[in-house]
Amino acid sequence: MPKSAHLVRNFVAGSLLLAGISPSLHAQPAPTLIRAYDIPALTYADLVDLALPAHVVVRAEITSMSTIRPELAINVAPGKVRLYIEARTTALLTGSDIGETLQFLADVPLDARGKVPKLRKVPVLLLADPVPGRPGALKLVAPDAMLPWTPELEMRLRPILTELVNPGQPPVITGVRETMHVSGNLAGEGETQVFLTTPDGKPASLSILRRPGQPATWGVSFSEIVDQSAKPPQPETLAWYRLACALPPALPARSLIGGTSQDRQLANEDYAQVVRELGACTRNRPVGR
Repeated sequence: MPKSAHLVRNFVAGSLLLAGISPSLHAQPAPTLIRAYDIPALTYADLVDLALPAHVVVRAEITSMSTIRPELAINVAPGKVRLYIEARTTALLTGSDIGETLQFLADVPLDARGKVPKLRKVPVLLLADPVPGRPGALKLVAPDAMLPWTPELEMRLRPILTELVNPGQPPVITGVRETMHVSGNLAGEGETQVFLTTPDGKPASLSILRRPGQPATWGVSFSEIVDQSAKPPQPETLAWYRLACALPPALPARSLIGGTSQDRQLANEDYAQVVRELGACTRNRPVGR
């Protein structure tokens, strides 16, 4: 048996012990070969979803591919084929050094003729984890975590990776803990404070200010101090993602504390403004895929 066949067989045998290694190709403007697949483009939230669990993000060029025999390719979706792929590292965007030669499994769509696509020399972005004890072997973080590379896609991904390695990044938001509205001394004056829950207890809160004759303004704070000068997060930032993709569409009734029925109504209106101005957390790929 040729040496290359031994490598494929050994890699597949080990990889079958790992869960969830079945990446597919996602369409971004790229080589014609990949652009032929009609797959929705990735949104900002899609990219963050993929980047969050990845310990390694690498740009690579596919150097060879072999089809895995059907009896070894378990749970491959219809219209796809599982490949053993070798690639050459061309740039490490984040993570520790993984070497020049990479190996991983990928489930890719068959072409319009039902044939295995020819991917040799195709540039890709891989969002993955290293396989312990196997230098150069990667486990992709999701079935669609091999992305056809373009300069535009890399430019969109790099700021996300920079924010994710920042120790001061905004915390994960899991819900609303408490909400209160306090009326001011003048008619139409008041403030709503919304305290958010996080898995590790880090502070996160919203503050919505009402002033007579002016539109309500709001901001987010990720410190113990509730800052009335806080601003809304910029779109397509990690702070925006944490809020827009996690806040419930309306205030939970249990979170409203104190105040009159009018105060609670104003709190609901203020929170609705925050959700409306954040905008939708649009995704073109299933969450958790």
